[in-house]
Amino acid sequence: MKTVAQLLKLKAIHNQHVHTIGPDQMVLEALRVMAEKNIGALPVIEEGQVVGVISERDYARKIVLQGRSSIGTSVRAIMSSPVVTVNSHQSIETCMGVMTDSHLRHLPVVEDGQLLGLLSIGDLIKEAIAEQADLIRKLEQYIRGH
Repeated sequence: MKTVAQLLKLKAIHNQHVHTIGPDQMVLEALRVMAEKNIGALPVIEEGQVVGVISERDYARKIVLQGRSSIGTSVRAIMSSPVVTVNSHQSIETCMGVMTDSHLRHLPVVEDGQLLGLLSIGDLIKEAIAEQADLIRKLEQYIRGH
């Protein structure tokens, strides 16, 4: 299986910029960014470090269900923290295990304290399917003697 670094390179080809937000910004601003960029989560950055992640799930559970306002609530108040991260040397399979075990849909990639990217469960599933399809193709060629 590919490493996180290899998957991030593939994402970079498609111009996948990592959008972030600060912990003291309002939840409404985070929602605007997620809606504009059609993404489900934002890493929360403070003084250059990933301190949390805010997701649509956080909004639903910690704002909507609790009757709070997204206008007057800071990202810090509802972000998921401490944040679970991976480094670029880990395998896609390892990341899938981390996400499954921790019930995560988004996984920041951090190297030497710097955010390199954000992987979604969709990114990982898409790559796993592509790798399986490639393996099937190779096995079929082997069976046919090509």
